[in-house]
Amino acid sequence: MAHEPRHFFLTSAVGQRFAVWHPASRRPALGAVLSVQAFAEEMNKSRRMVALQAARLAECGFDVLRIDLLGTGDSSGDHGEATWQAWLDDLGHAADWLARESGAPLWLWGQRAGCLLACAAARQLARPVRFAFWQPPPHGKLVLQQFLRLKTMGDLSEGRGKGQMAALRETLAQGRSVEIAGYGLDPALAAGLEAALLEPPPGTPAAVFLEVLAPSPPGQPQAAPQVSPGVSASAARWAQSGVRTATRAVAGPPFWQTAEIEVVPELIRATAELMSESAS
Repeated sequence: MAHEPRHFFLTSAVGQRFAVWHPASRRPALGAVLSVQAFAEEMNKSRRMVALQAARLAECGFDVLRIDLLGTGDSSGDHGEATWQAWLDDLGHAADWLARESGAPLWLWGQRAGCLLACAAARQLARPVRFAFWQPPPHGKLVLQQFLRLKTMGDLSEGRGKGQMAALRETLAQGRSVEIAGYGLDPALAAGLEAALLEPPPGTPAAVFLEVLAPSPPGQPQAAPQVSPGVSASAARWAQSGVRTATRAVAGPPFWQTAEIEVVPELIRATAELMSESAS
């Protein structure tokens, strides 16, 4: 029987990190899962789905730890203070706590840009890491470009978007922060994100790739969704590196960017299924 989640603060070298612990419904646990959040507003839009998935994984026999990284959610600090390395340090600290509390094989479960952060974090950990990816981008340059574009969208129709983008990049290159859609962006965070790649760390045993695709329009046959070429190529690259991979696409709304909070039950089911199969 699953236990109730426990809310607490992890003390770090710089402030406190809000955390939620979902203990597995059985012992020994199938795995110890550390959730690695999406970036900026996508994190907020994904909170409901992440909470539901963590509860489902706990029911399936996984220990799960969710944390708010520096400057996000209920953790200390401001988003503008966050750097890529600071977030990696947060994940390393959380992984150490998880190792002491659980001892089961470690999983990093990334959501969107969190997939890239998970890959970078795994390279700093002296242990094998399994991965679960939700909607993984192939590289961080694309994520950063999309985020910066939020600042320029109002100028696109007037032909000033390209100049505004160049100005933002120049400001970051000069070592100064920018603010976009209410989020401060430190140059060190931007640089780390832009350089990030979805590449397997050495010794990775397994990874599961999941994505949500829009359903067929009403009135048309609802064909089973197929994994996109981009995610398929990423999974193939990992498989060629010796990683045991699995992929799955499900139909549903892009909950990480919808105006209203959305839930995709099929993604929750598919994630639990693929991770349980891989763990056993």
